[in-house]
Amino acid sequence: MALLAGTTLVWRGTVFDRAWALNPRAYATLSPLGKLIGIPFLLLAAALLIAGVGWFRRRLWGWALAVGIIATQVAGSLVNAIMGESLRGGVGLILAGALLYFLLRRQVRAVFTRAAF
Repeated sequence: MALLAGTTLVWRGTVFDRAWALNPRAYATLSPLGKLIGIPFLLLAAALLIAGVGWFRRRLWGWALAVGIIATQVAGSLVNAIMGESLRGGVGLILAGALLYFLLRRQVRAVFTRAAF
């Protein structure tokens, strides 16, 4: 989704622009920022791709990058909750917090510290 959002914000007028019909409020907020916000979305997509590759190869750096990305999501959800988006922030906090808890468990991290297969 980050790749799609970044692509449609940087390169306007593509067939992919129709995807914004799913979230017109986000489009109304992000569209005026164009490339200024589209490029960070593309960088996020790249970070997620790299984390996924490291995760599936069971590399410690992949686990660490995934933890960093999810911890950022937890922080963002907390900010949303504090800023008045109680439902959105609360649900995000619960889901991302549960995922972060899972990632930080000893058994999960142990999979990434063993020798690669």
